[in-house]
Amino acid sequence: MAQEAAASGPRPIVSYLKIPDGGDPYLEGQCCKPCGAIFLGERQTCARCGADQQLEPKKLSNRGELYVYSIVHRSFPGIEVPYISAIVDLEGGGTVKGNLINIDPDPDQVRMGMPVEVIYQIAPRKDAEGNEYLTYYFQPQTKG
Repeated sequence: MAQEAAASGPRPIVSYLKIPDGGDPYLEGQCCKPCGAIFLGERQTCARCGADQQLEPKKLSNRGELYVYSIVHRSFPGIEVPYISAIVDLEGGGTVKGNLINIDPDPDQVRMGMPVEVIYQIAPRKDAEGNEYLTYYFQPQTKG
């Protein structure tokens, strides 16, 4: 069974990370047709306007702006610290939590509002059955 999963490729670490056959991975939100609010994860009712059964899938941008962050110095055993936990407002809508990487976990290096991009990588650990997972991180936006 583990070999079958490994042969089909990595699994998404969260339900809103999509891995299309032959395409690039992306984050998917739910967009309310009446008011345009965007949410992560599946839902039936809009938390902004209350519309029921009016949400449709929306591919989210891979670019955004750092809204807030925290440098974490204590975590579970086996989790390397310090690391930067971040909340990012994506271009075109959607707010996502994740880790900010490829920058020193130093308040002098990180600034609110800095442009960031979403990158996708294989998670550092496999599950008990040997399955790999694709996850996402944020990093400072590269030029271009």
